[in-house]
Amino acid sequence: MLQTAIPVLASLNEEETIQFYTQKMGFTFHASWDGYLILSRDGIYIHLWPCSEPAIAKSTSCYIVVTEIEKLFTEYKSNGINPDTQLQDRPWKMKEFSILDNNGNLIHFGQDISGS
Repeated sequence: MLQTAIPVLASLNEEETIQFYTQKMGFTFHASWDGYLILSRDGIYIHLWPCSEPAIAKSTSCYIVVTEIEKLFTEYKSNGINPDTQLQDRPWKMKEFSILDNNGNLIHFGQDISGS
């Protein structure tokens, strides 16, 4: 039944958001409709809606399941993204780190380390 979910995050500035996601996070920009943005990387889509309230973005987050999390962590650090958390193994059998995007949205990345 359910196939996928697409997070819809807040964007405080269209140009800066496109630049951050494409240049720092490695996403591809697809479209903008009156500031509503669509970007993707490796089959994962993120939509961002135009917002003028920084508090909304700072209260928004999403979780993205990945493979090769160490490689992604290193890539983002080398692209000038300062992780909000360090890479760590969590009790729920996920290796995770988090970043804040240019708008203040919290994005969590996790890799299954359960061994199953």
